[in-house]
Amino acid sequence: MSAEPTKEGAAKLEECYGRVIGVRGPVVDVRFEKLTDIPNVYVVLEGKSFVNKRIVLQVAEHLGKNDVRCIALSDTLNLQLNARFLNTRAPVKIRVGEDLFGRVINVFGQPYDNGPEFTSTEWKPIRHPPREEPFNIKGKYGERPEVMETGIKFVDMLFPLVKGSKTGILGGAGCGKSVVILELINNIVKKHSGVCVFTGIGERIREGNDLYHELKDANLLPKVKLVFGQMNEPPGARYECVNTGITLAEDLAEKNKDVLLFMDNFFRFVQGGQEISTLLGRVPGESGYQPTLSSEVNTAEERIRSIPGGGSITSFQAVYVPADDMTDPAVVAIFSCLDASMALSRDLAQRGFFPAIDAMRSSSSNLDERIVGTRHYRISQKLISLFAKYNSLKRIVQVVGLEELPKEDQVDYKRAEKLINFMTQPFAVAEPFTGLPGAYVPTEDAIEDCERIIAGEFDKLTSKEFYLIGRAPRKAA
Repeated sequence: MSAEPTKEGAAKLEECYGRVIGVRGPVVDVRFEKLTDIPNVYVVLEGKSFVNKRIVLQVAEHLGKNDVRCIALSDTLNLQLNARFLNTRAPVKIRVGEDLFGRVINVFGQPYDNGPEFTSTEWKPIRHPPREEPFNIKGKYGERPEVMETGIKFVDMLFPLVKGSKTGILGGAGCGKSVVILELINNIVKKHSGVCVFTGIGERIREGNDLYHELKDANLLPKVKLVFGQMNEPPGARYECVNTGITLAEDLAEKNKDVLLFMDNFFRFVQGGQEISTLLGRVPGESGYQPTLSSEVNTAEERIRSIPGGGSITSFQAVYVPADDMTDPAVVAIFSCLDASMALSRDLAQRGFFPAIDAMRSSSSNLDERIVGTRHYRISQKLISLFAKYNSLKRIVQVVGLEELPKEDQVDYKRAEKLINFMTQPFAVAEPFTGLPGAYVPTEDAIEDCERIIAGEFDKLTSKEFYLIGRAPRKAA
Protein backbone atom coordinates (compact mmCIF):
# COMPACT_ATOMS: atom_id res chain seq x y z
CA MET A 1 0.00 0.00 0.00
CA SER A 2 2.90 2.36 0.62
CA ALA A 3 6.50 2.35 -0.45
CA GLU A 4 8.88 0.37 1.68
CA PRO A 5 10.72 2.73 4.07
CA THR A 6 14.46 2.98 4.43
CA LYS A 7 16.14 1.42 7.46
CA GLU A 8 16.33 4.81 9.20
CA GLY A 9 12.67 5.48 8.33
CA ALA A 10 11.61 2.03 9.51
CA ALA A 11 13.24 2.57 12.89
CA LYS A 12 11.48 5.88 13.24
CA LEU A 13 8.10 4.44 12.23
CA GLU A 14 8.36 1.55 14.68
CA GLU A 15 8.42 4.04 17.56
CA CYS A 16 5.24 5.78 16.45
CA TYR A 17 2.26 3.75 17.69
CA GLY A 18 -1.19 4.67 18.88
CA ARG A 19 -3.77 2.66 20.82
CA VAL A 20 -7.44 2.17 20.00
CA ILE A 21 -9.71 3.88 22.55
CA GLY A 22 -13.04 3.47 20.80
CA VAL A 23 -14.66 1.60 17.92
CA ARG A 24 -18.08 2.40 16.44
CA GLY A 25 -18.38 0.35 13.29
CA PRO A 26 -16.08 1.89 10.67
CA VAL A 27 -15.18 4.82 12.96
CA VAL A 28 -12.14 4.22 15.17
CA ASP A 29 -10.58 6.60 17.71
CA VAL A 30 -6.85 6.25 18.33
CA ARG A 31 -4.75 7.88 21.09
CA PHE A 32 -1.03 8.65 20.79
CA GLU A 33 1.32 9.13 23.72
CA LYS A 34 3.38 11.97 22.28
CA LEU A 35 2.16 15.16 20.64
CA THR A 36 4.81 14.72 17.92
CA ASP A 37 3.40 11.29 17.03
CA ILE A 38 -0.07 12.60 16.06
CA PRO A 39 -0.64 11.90 12.33
CA ASN A 40 -1.96 14.44 9.85
CA VAL A 41 -5.36 14.14 8.19
CA TYR A 42 -5.46 11.44 5.45
CA VAL A 43 -2.42 9.68 6.90
CA VAL A 44 -2.76 5.88 7.08
CA LEU A 45 -2.61 3.86 10.31
CA GLU A 46 -2.02 0.11 10.15
CA GLY A 47 -2.83 -2.54 12.72
CA LYS A 48 -4.29 -6.00 13.18
CA SER A 49 -7.36 -7.60 14.71
CA PHE A 50 -7.01 -10.33 17.33
CA VAL A 51 -7.37 -12.93 14.54
CA ASN A 52 -4.32 -11.35 12.88
CA LYS A 53 -6.25 -9.73 10.02
CA ARG A 54 -4.76 -6.48 8.69
CA ILE A 55 -6.85 -3.36 9.33
CA VAL A 56 -6.20 -0.03 7.62
CA LEU A 57 -7.43 3.29 9.01
CA GLN A 58 -7.31 6.76 7.48
CA VAL A 59 -7.20 9.80 9.76
CA ALA A 60 -10.33 11.91 9.23
CA GLU A 61 -10.06 14.54 11.97
CA HIS A 62 -8.23 15.53 15.15
CA LEU A 63 -10.06 15.39 18.47
CA GLY A 64 -8.80 16.90 21.70
CA LYS A 65 -5.46 16.15 23.34
CA ASN A 66 -3.58 13.38 21.48
CA ASP A 67 -6.63 11.67 19.95
CA VAL A 68 -7.50 11.25 16.28
CA ARG A 69 -10.69 9.95 14.70
CA CYS A 70 -10.23 7.58 11.76
CA ILE A 71 -12.37 6.03 9.06
CA ALA A 72 -11.67 2.36 8.37
CA LEU A 73 -10.76 1.43 4.80
CA SER A 74 -11.10 -2.27 5.66
CA ASP A 75 -13.39 -4.31 7.90
CA THR A 76 -13.01 -3.60 11.65
CA LEU A 77 -14.45 -6.95 12.76
CA ASN A 78 -12.56 -8.41 15.76
CA LEU A 79 -10.71 -5.14 16.43
CA GLN A 80 -9.87 -4.95 20.14
CA LEU A 81 -9.65 -2.08 22.58
CA ASN A 82 -6.02 -0.94 23.08
CA ALA A 83 -4.91 -2.60 19.83
CA ARG A 84 -1.71 -0.96 18.56
CA PHE A 85 -1.73 0.97 15.28
CA LEU A 86 1.35 2.16 13.44
CA ASN A 87 1.48 5.72 12.17
CA THR A 88 2.90 5.24 8.66
CA ARG A 89 3.31 9.03 8.27
CA ALA A 90 2.10 8.68 4.66
CA PRO A 91 -1.24 8.76 2.81
CA VAL A 92 -2.56 5.80 0.83
CA LYS A 93 -0.08 4.98 -1.95
CA ILE A 94 -0.55 2.55 -4.80
CA ARG A 95 1.71 0.88 -7.32
CA VAL A 96 1.51 2.16 -10.88
CA GLY A 97 2.98 0.48 -13.93
CA GLU A 98 2.37 -1.65 -16.98
CA ASP A 99 1.82 -4.85 -14.99
CA LEU A 100 -1.50 -3.47 -13.70
CA PHE A 101 -3.10 -3.86 -17.15
CA GLY A 102 -5.60 -6.68 -17.14
CA ARG A 103 -5.62 -6.80 -13.34
CA VAL A 104 -8.25 -5.97 -10.71
CA ILE A 105 -7.09 -4.00 -7.66
CA ASN A 106 -8.69 -2.57 -4.55
CA VAL A 107 -8.40 0.93 -3.10
CA PHE A 108 -4.88 0.14 -1.77
CA GLY A 109 -3.65 -1.08 -5.15
CA GLN A 110 -3.58 -4.70 -3.98
CA PRO A 111 -4.66 -7.48 -6.39
CA TYR A 112 -8.29 -8.55 -6.15
CA ASP A 113 -8.14 -11.28 -8.78
CA ASN A 114 -6.04 -13.91 -6.99
CA GLY A 115 -3.24 -13.18 -9.44
CA PRO A 116 0.47 -12.78 -8.64
CA GLU A 117 1.80 -9.81 -6.70
CA PHE A 118 2.85 -6.79 -8.72
CA THR A 119 6.51 -6.24 -9.54
CA SER A 120 6.36 -2.50 -10.24
CA THR A 121 8.43 -0.39 -7.85
CA GLU A 122 6.83 2.97 -8.74
CA TRP A 123 4.43 4.30 -6.09
CA LYS A 124 2.10 7.29 -6.07
CA PRO A 125 -0.17 8.79 -3.40
CA ILE A 126 -3.84 8.73 -4.37
CA ARG A 127 -4.44 12.22 -2.99
CA HIS A 128 -2.63 15.38 -4.01
CA PRO A 129 -3.56 19.05 -4.58
CA PRO A 130 -4.83 20.06 -8.06
CA ARG A 131 -2.16 20.98 -10.58
CA GLU A 132 -1.27 24.65 -10.72
CA GLU A 133 -0.32 24.98 -14.38
CA PRO A 134 -2.98 26.51 -16.66
CA PHE A 135 -4.83 24.18 -18.95
CA ASN A 136 -7.55 24.16 -21.56
CA ILE A 137 -9.59 21.03 -22.19
CA LYS A 138 -10.72 22.46 -25.52
CA GLY A 139 -7.40 21.45 -27.01
CA LYS A 140 -3.75 21.71 -26.11
CA TYR A 141 -2.20 25.16 -26.39
CA GLY A 142 -5.25 26.69 -28.09
CA GLU A 143 -5.33 24.35 -31.11
CA ARG A 144 -8.57 22.83 -32.38
CA PRO A 145 -9.75 20.12 -29.98
CA GLU A 146 -9.52 16.52 -31.08
CA VAL A 147 -12.80 14.65 -31.31
CA MET A 148 -12.66 10.92 -30.59
CA GLU A 149 -15.03 8.77 -32.61
CA THR A 150 -16.97 6.20 -30.57
CA GLY A 151 -18.87 4.36 -33.32
CA ILE A 152 -22.17 4.93 -31.45
CA LYS A 153 -24.41 7.05 -33.69
CA PHE A 154 -26.30 8.86 -30.94
CA VAL A 155 -23.10 9.76 -29.08
CA ASP A 156 -21.10 10.89 -32.12
CA MET A 157 -23.95 12.95 -33.58
CA LEU A 158 -25.16 14.85 -30.51
CA PHE A 159 -22.56 14.29 -27.77
CA PRO A 160 -19.14 14.32 -29.49
CA LEU A 161 -16.35 13.03 -27.28
CA VAL A 162 -13.53 15.59 -27.00
CA LYS A 163 -10.24 14.48 -25.48
CA GLY A 164 -9.92 15.76 -21.92
CA SER A 165 -13.65 16.25 -21.45
CA LYS A 166 -16.10 14.75 -18.94
CA THR A 167 -19.35 13.13 -19.98
CA GLY A 168 -22.02 11.92 -17.62
CA ILE A 169 -24.47 9.12 -18.31
CA LEU A 170 -27.42 9.85 -16.06
CA GLY A 171 -30.25 7.44 -15.43
CA GLY A 172 -32.09 5.32 -12.91
CA ALA A 173 -31.59 1.62 -12.32
CA GLY A 174 -32.15 -0.54 -15.40
CA CYS A 175 -31.82 2.22 -17.99
CA GLY A 176 -28.63 0.81 -19.54
CA LYS A 177 -25.79 2.96 -18.14
CA SER A 178 -23.34 0.08 -17.73
CA VAL A 179 -24.10 -1.35 -21.18
CA VAL A 180 -23.30 2.00 -22.85
CA ILE A 181 -20.02 2.19 -20.93
CA LEU A 182 -19.08 -1.38 -21.89
CA GLU A 183 -19.74 -0.64 -25.57
CA LEU A 184 -17.60 2.51 -25.36
CA ILE A 185 -14.72 0.50 -23.87
CA ASN A 186 -15.11 -2.12 -26.60
CA ASN A 187 -15.14 0.37 -29.48
CA ILE A 188 -12.42 2.71 -28.28
CA VAL A 189 -9.95 0.00 -27.29
CA LYS A 190 -10.44 -1.90 -30.54
CA LYS A 191 -10.66 1.02 -32.98
CA HIS A 192 -8.32 3.56 -31.36
CA SER A 193 -5.88 1.30 -29.50
CA GLY A 194 -6.69 3.33 -26.41
CA VAL A 195 -6.01 2.51 -22.78
CA CYS A 196 -8.75 2.49 -20.18
CA VAL A 197 -9.12 2.65 -16.43
CA PHE A 198 -12.41 1.30 -15.09
CA THR A 199 -13.37 2.35 -11.57
CA GLY A 200 -16.21 0.38 -10.00
CA ILE A 201 -17.57 2.55 -7.19
CA GLY A 202 -19.87 0.63 -4.88
CA GLU A 203 -20.38 -2.05 -7.52
CA ARG A 204 -22.04 -5.34 -6.71
CA ILE A 205 -19.62 -8.28 -6.63
CA ARG A 206 -21.67 -9.97 -9.35
CA GLU A 207 -21.40 -6.93 -11.64
CA GLY A 208 -17.64 -6.71 -11.16
CA ASN A 209 -17.23 -10.42 -11.88
CA ASP A 210 -19.40 -10.18 -15.01
CA LEU A 211 -17.46 -7.15 -16.27
CA TYR A 212 -14.12 -8.88 -15.78
CA HIS A 213 -15.18 -11.96 -17.77
CA GLU A 214 -16.88 -9.89 -20.50
CA LEU A 215 -13.69 -7.88 -20.99
CA LYS A 216 -11.68 -11.10 -20.96
CA ASP A 217 -13.91 -12.81 -23.53
CA ALA A 218 -13.71 -9.72 -25.78
CA ASN A 219 -9.88 -9.63 -25.49
CA LEU A 220 -10.04 -6.15 -23.96
CA LEU A 221 -8.38 -6.91 -20.61
CA PRO A 222 -4.77 -6.22 -21.75
CA LYS A 223 -5.74 -2.56 -22.31
CA VAL A 224 -7.80 -2.01 -19.16
CA LYS A 225 -6.91 -1.44 -15.51
CA LEU A 226 -9.74 -2.17 -13.09
CA VAL A 227 -10.25 -0.67 -9.63
CA PHE A 228 -13.11 -1.76 -7.37
CA GLY A 229 -14.48 -0.45 -4.11
CA GLN A 230 -17.27 -2.98 -3.72
CA MET A 231 -20.70 -2.50 -2.22
CA ASN A 232 -19.91 -4.79 0.73
CA GLU A 233 -16.85 -2.75 1.75
CA PRO A 234 -16.75 0.11 4.29
CA PRO A 235 -17.78 3.57 3.04
CA GLY A 236 -14.16 4.75 3.24
CA ALA A 237 -13.10 2.20 0.60
CA ARG A 238 -16.01 3.09 -1.69
CA TYR A 239 -15.16 6.77 -1.33
CA GLU A 240 -11.39 6.53 -1.85
CA CYS A 241 -11.46 4.11 -4.81
CA VAL A 242 -12.31 7.14 -7.00
CA ASN A 243 -8.94 8.70 -6.11
CA THR A 244 -7.21 5.37 -6.80
CA GLY A 245 -8.73 5.21 -10.28
CA ILE A 246 -7.89 8.84 -11.08
CA THR A 247 -4.29 8.28 -9.90
CA LEU A 248 -3.87 5.37 -12.34
CA ALA A 249 -5.30 7.54 -15.15
CA GLU A 250 -3.01 10.46 -14.25
CA ASP A 251 0.03 8.20 -14.35
CA LEU A 252 -0.83 7.01 -17.86
CA ALA A 253 -1.59 10.57 -19.04
CA GLU A 254 1.77 11.79 -17.70
CA LYS A 255 3.37 9.13 -19.90
CA ASN A 256 1.84 10.86 -22.94
CA LYS A 257 -1.09 8.47 -23.34
CA ASP A 258 -4.71 9.33 -24.02
CA VAL A 259 -6.68 7.62 -21.28
CA LEU A 260 -10.36 6.83 -21.01
CA LEU A 261 -11.50 6.84 -17.41
CA PHE A 262 -14.81 5.08 -16.79
CA MET A 263 -16.49 5.49 -13.43
CA ASP A 264 -19.51 3.41 -12.54
CA ASN A 265 -21.24 4.68 -10.48
CA PHE A 266 -20.13 8.18 -9.47
CA PHE A 267 -23.25 8.73 -7.38
CA ARG A 268 -22.02 6.05 -4.98
CA PHE A 269 -18.89 8.15 -4.42
CA VAL A 270 -21.22 10.83 -3.07
CA GLN A 271 -23.07 8.19 -1.02
CA GLY A 272 -19.78 7.00 0.50
CA GLY A 273 -18.93 10.58 1.49
CA GLN A 274 -22.41 11.00 2.94
CA GLU A 275 -22.01 7.90 5.11
CA ILE A 276 -18.58 9.07 6.31
CA SER A 277 -19.98 12.50 7.14
CA THR A 278 -22.82 10.93 9.15
CA LEU A 279 -20.45 8.58 10.99
CA LEU A 280 -18.26 11.53 11.95
CA GLY A 281 -21.28 13.33 13.40
CA ARG A 282 -21.33 16.23 10.97
CA VAL A 283 -24.62 18.09 10.61
CA PRO A 284 -26.10 17.34 7.16
CA GLY A 285 -27.25 20.02 4.76
CA GLU A 286 -30.91 20.80 4.10
CA SER A 287 -31.09 18.06 1.46
CA GLY A 288 -29.72 15.38 3.82
CA TYR A 289 -26.37 15.17 2.03
CA GLN A 290 -23.02 16.01 3.59
CA PRO A 291 -22.26 19.75 3.97
CA THR A 292 -19.08 19.26 1.93
CA LEU A 293 -20.91 17.74 -1.08
CA SER A 294 -19.85 20.31 -3.69
CA SER A 295 -16.21 20.52 -2.60
CA GLU A 296 -15.81 16.71 -2.57
CA VAL A 297 -17.25 16.36 -6.08
CA ASN A 298 -15.25 19.30 -7.44
CA THR A 299 -11.96 18.07 -5.92
CA ALA A 300 -12.32 14.73 -7.71
CA GLU A 301 -13.58 16.19 -11.01
CA GLU A 302 -10.81 18.82 -11.25
CA ARG A 303 -8.20 16.06 -11.54
CA ILE A 304 -9.85 14.71 -14.71
CA ARG A 305 -8.31 16.76 -17.52
CA SER A 306 -5.68 17.09 -20.21
CA ILE A 307 -2.09 17.44 -19.06
CA PRO A 308 -0.05 20.12 -20.91
CA GLY A 309 2.84 18.43 -22.67
CA GLY A 310 1.41 15.01 -21.92
CA GLY A 311 -1.68 12.96 -22.63
CA SER A 312 -5.30 13.45 -21.69
CA ILE A 313 -7.89 11.93 -19.38
CA THR A 314 -11.31 11.64 -20.97
CA SER A 315 -13.98 10.56 -18.55
CA PHE A 316 -17.30 8.77 -18.85
CA GLN A 317 -19.24 8.70 -15.61
CA ALA A 318 -22.37 6.69 -14.96
CA VAL A 319 -24.54 8.60 -12.50
CA TYR A 320 -27.46 6.94 -10.75
CA VAL A 321 -30.43 9.31 -10.45
CA PRO A 322 -32.43 8.61 -7.25
CA ALA A 323 -36.12 8.08 -8.09
CA ASP A 324 -35.37 9.52 -11.58
CA ASP A 325 -35.22 12.99 -9.96
CA MET A 326 -32.84 15.12 -12.02
CA THR A 327 -33.03 17.90 -9.40
CA ASP A 328 -31.46 15.74 -6.67
CA PRO A 329 -28.64 17.82 -5.07
CA ALA A 330 -26.00 15.11 -5.66
CA VAL A 331 -26.93 14.83 -9.34
CA VAL A 332 -26.88 18.64 -9.71
CA ALA A 333 -23.43 18.84 -8.05
CA ILE A 334 -22.02 16.23 -10.45
CA PHE A 335 -23.85 17.71 -13.45
CA SER A 336 -22.25 21.13 -12.91
CA CYS A 337 -18.77 19.64 -13.50
CA LEU A 338 -19.57 17.85 -16.76
CA ASP A 339 -18.99 18.99 -20.34
CA ALA A 340 -21.79 16.78 -21.60
CA SER A 341 -24.60 14.83 -20.03
CA MET A 342 -26.60 12.01 -21.56
CA ALA A 343 -29.86 11.47 -19.69
CA LEU A 344 -31.24 7.97 -20.15
CA SER A 345 -35.01 7.56 -20.36
CA ARG A 346 -36.81 4.74 -18.59
CA ASP A 347 -39.68 5.06 -21.06
CA LEU A 348 -37.34 4.54 -24.05
CA ALA A 349 -35.59 1.63 -22.31
CA GLN A 350 -38.91 -0.10 -21.61
CA ARG A 351 -39.85 0.30 -25.28
CA GLY A 352 -36.56 -1.32 -26.32
CA PHE A 353 -34.77 1.78 -27.64
CA PHE A 354 -31.05 1.36 -26.87
CA PRO A 355 -29.08 3.47 -26.16
CA ALA A 356 -32.08 4.96 -24.35
CA ILE A 357 -30.84 8.56 -24.53
CA ASP A 358 -33.41 11.33 -24.14
CA ALA A 359 -32.05 14.05 -26.44
CA MET A 360 -34.33 16.72 -24.96
CA ARG A 361 -33.02 16.24 -21.42
CA SER A 362 -29.39 15.91 -22.51
CA SER A 363 -26.81 18.49 -23.54
CA SER A 364 -23.22 18.85 -24.72
CA SER A 365 -20.96 21.89 -24.75
CA ASN A 366 -18.78 20.04 -27.29
CA LEU A 367 -21.51 20.22 -29.94
CA ASP A 368 -20.01 23.37 -31.37
CA GLU A 369 -19.48 24.34 -35.01
CA ARG A 370 -15.82 25.15 -34.29
CA ILE A 371 -15.29 21.65 -32.88
CA VAL A 372 -17.36 19.31 -35.06
CA GLY A 373 -17.51 21.30 -38.31
CA THR A 374 -20.34 23.14 -40.09
CA ARG A 375 -22.03 20.14 -41.75
CA HIS A 376 -22.10 18.01 -38.59
CA TYR A 377 -23.38 20.95 -36.52
CA ARG A 378 -26.13 21.80 -39.03
CA ILE A 379 -27.41 18.21 -39.17
CA SER A 380 -27.29 17.85 -35.38
CA GLN A 381 -29.37 21.00 -34.88
CA LYS A 382 -31.94 19.73 -37.37
CA LEU A 383 -32.03 16.43 -35.44
CA ILE A 384 -32.70 18.21 -32.16
CA SER A 385 -35.37 20.36 -33.83
CA LEU A 386 -37.18 17.32 -35.22
CA PHE A 387 -36.96 15.46 -31.88
CA ALA A 388 -38.48 18.49 -30.10
CA LYS A 389 -41.29 18.73 -32.66
CA TYR A 390 -41.97 15.00 -32.35
CA ASN A 391 -42.31 15.30 -28.57
CA SER A 392 -44.71 18.24 -28.88
CA LEU A 393 -46.89 16.43 -31.45
CA LYS A 394 -46.82 12.96 -29.86
CA ARG A 395 -49.74 13.48 -27.48
CA ILE A 396 -51.82 15.17 -30.15
CA VAL A 397 -51.26 12.24 -32.52
CA GLN A 398 -52.24 9.77 -29.78
CA VAL A 399 -55.56 11.62 -29.32
CA VAL A 400 -56.68 12.71 -32.82
CA GLY A 401 -54.44 10.65 -35.12
CA LEU A 402 -51.66 11.58 -37.51
CA GLU A 403 -54.00 12.37 -40.41
CA GLU A 404 -55.47 15.36 -38.57
CA LEU A 405 -52.14 17.19 -38.53
CA PRO A 406 -51.14 19.67 -41.25
CA LYS A 407 -49.23 18.04 -44.13
CA GLU A 408 -45.90 19.63 -43.14
CA ASP A 409 -46.23 18.43 -39.55
CA GLN A 410 -47.08 14.91 -40.75
CA VAL A 411 -43.88 14.79 -42.81
CA ASP A 412 -41.71 16.07 -39.94
CA TYR A 413 -43.35 13.66 -37.46
CA LYS A 414 -42.70 10.62 -39.67
CA ARG A 415 -39.09 11.64 -40.34
CA ALA A 416 -38.46 12.28 -36.64
CA GLU A 417 -39.88 8.83 -35.85
CA LYS A 418 -37.49 7.27 -38.38
CA LEU A 419 -34.56 9.19 -36.86
CA ILE A 420 -35.46 8.06 -33.32
CA ASN A 421 -35.50 4.45 -34.54
CA PHE A 422 -32.29 4.99 -36.52
CA MET A 423 -30.49 6.23 -33.39
CA THR A 424 -30.91 2.76 -31.87
CA GLN A 425 -27.99 0.48 -32.56
CA PRO A 426 -27.01 -3.16 -31.98
CA PHE A 427 -24.13 -3.26 -29.47
CA ALA A 428 -21.28 -5.74 -29.64
CA VAL A 429 -21.47 -6.31 -25.87
CA ALA A 430 -25.21 -7.00 -26.11
CA GLU A 431 -25.01 -9.65 -28.85
CA PRO A 432 -25.98 -12.52 -26.47
CA PHE A 433 -29.21 -10.65 -25.63
CA THR A 434 -30.23 -9.18 -29.00
CA GLY A 435 -28.90 -11.89 -31.28
CA LEU A 436 -27.67 -9.14 -33.60
CA PRO A 437 -24.00 -8.53 -34.44
CA GLY A 438 -22.64 -5.28 -33.02
CA ALA A 439 -22.37 -2.35 -35.42
CA TYR A 440 -19.63 0.30 -35.42
CA VAL A 441 -20.80 3.34 -37.41
CA PRO A 442 -18.18 5.98 -38.37
CA THR A 443 -19.28 9.57 -37.72
CA GLU A 444 -19.19 10.54 -41.41
CA ASP A 445 -21.51 7.63 -42.26
CA ALA A 446 -23.92 8.59 -39.47
CA ILE A 447 -23.99 12.21 -40.70
CA GLU A 448 -24.67 11.08 -44.27
CA ASP A 449 -27.49 8.72 -43.23
CA CYS A 450 -29.16 11.34 -41.01
CA GLU A 451 -28.91 13.85 -43.86
CA ARG A 452 -30.64 11.42 -46.22
CA ILE A 453 -33.47 10.73 -43.75
CA ILE A 454 -34.00 14.47 -43.10
CA ALA A 455 -34.02 15.16 -46.86
CA GLY A 456 -36.91 12.71 -47.32
CA GLU A 457 -35.06 10.02 -49.24
CA PHE A 458 -36.69 7.28 -47.14
CA ASP A 459 -40.19 8.73 -46.79
CA LYS A 460 -41.73 5.60 -48.37
CA LEU A 461 -40.16 3.29 -45.77
CA THR A 462 -41.68 2.61 -42.36
CA SER A 463 -39.93 3.66 -39.15
CA LYS A 464 -39.64 0.01 -38.06
CA GLU A 465 -37.16 -0.62 -40.86
CA PHE A 466 -34.69 1.73 -39.10
CA TYR A 467 -34.87 0.02 -35.70
CA LEU A 468 -31.64 -1.57 -34.38
CA ILE A 469 -29.57 -1.19 -37.56
CA GLY A 470 -26.11 0.20 -38.20
CA ARG A 471 -26.21 2.02 -41.55
CA ALA A 472 -29.36 3.19 -43.32
CA PRO A 473 -30.44 1.23 -46.44
CA ARG A 474 -28.21 2.00 -49.43
CA LYS A 475 -31.19 2.64 -51.70
CA ALA A 476 -34.57 4.09 -50.88
CA ALA A 477 -37.65 2.07 -51.68
